Amino acid sequence: MILNITVLLLSTLLAGLTVLFIPKLNISRFKILLSFSGGYLFSITVIHILPELFHETSNLRLTGAYVLAGFFLQMILEYFSSGVEHGHIHLDHNHTHDHHHVLPYSMFISLCLHSFLEGTLLMHPFHTHAHEGAHTLLIGLVLHKIPESFALISILLFGLKKRYLAILLLILYSFCSPAGLLASDLLFHHLQAEESIFQFLFAIVAGNFLYISTTIFFETSPDHKFKINRLLVLILAAVMAIVAEIVMS
Repeated sequence: MILNITVLLLSTLLAGLTVLFIPKLNISRFKILLSFSGGYLFSITVIHILPELFHETSNLRLTGAYVLAGFFLQMILEYFSSGVEHGHIHLDHNHTHDHHHVLPYSMFISLCLHSFLEGTLLMHPFHTHAHEGAHTLLIGLVLHKIPESFALISILLFGLKKRYLAILLLILYSFCSPAGLLASDLLFHHLQAEESIFQFLFAIVAGNFLYISTTIFFETSPDHKFKINRLLVLILAAVMAIVAEIVMS
C-alpha cells in the first residue's frame, strides 16, 4: 500500500509541477498523451474492472445500475470541474468570465471528490486477497492523473493568478487519491466493512472511468475526422493494457 500511495502522490504532484517549467503546452502532443491515457483507461475498465465486478457480484442488475449511477455522477461532477478529469483545458477569458461562479474552487472540490473515489479502487477486497490486477489499475490511474494534473494546474494558475496558491491546491489535490486508498483500508481492515460497500464503490468508479475515457475519445477528435495517428495511439494503449493485465495477473 505504501508503494501505491507514493506512486499516486508523486505522479500527481510532479505532473502538475512540470507545467510551471513549460511556458506553453504543445496542444498536439498533449492530445496524444490524452488519447493514450483515455485508451488505457477504457481498456482496463473493459477487460479488468467490469469483468471482475460482475464476476464477484450476486446481483447483476443492481451492479449494472451502480455503474450507470457512476457514469451519470461523473457527468454531474463535470459541470463543476469543467472537464479537468479528462484533461480539458480552456483558458480563454470569455469562458472564464461565463463560468466565474464555478471556477476554480468548485472545480477543485469536484476534482478532489473524483480523485478520492479513484483511490478507493486500489483497496478493493479482491485485490487485497490476491493482489491480482492492482498494479494494472495503478498504471491506469497514473496515466489518467498526468494529463489531469496538467489541466488542473494550468487552470488554477490562470484563474487564481497566484502561483503559490495554485501549487498549494495542487499539493492538497495530490493527497486525495491516497486518502481514498487509506479510507478504504480503514473500512476493510479495521472497521470490517461489508464487501458490498466496496462493490458499490468499484461500480461507481467503473462508471466514472467509462464516462471519462469515452469523453476523451470524442474531445480529442471534435471534428470526427479519421486520424491514423490517433487510432494507432489508442490501439497501442489497448495492447499495453492487455499485456499488463496478462503479465501482472
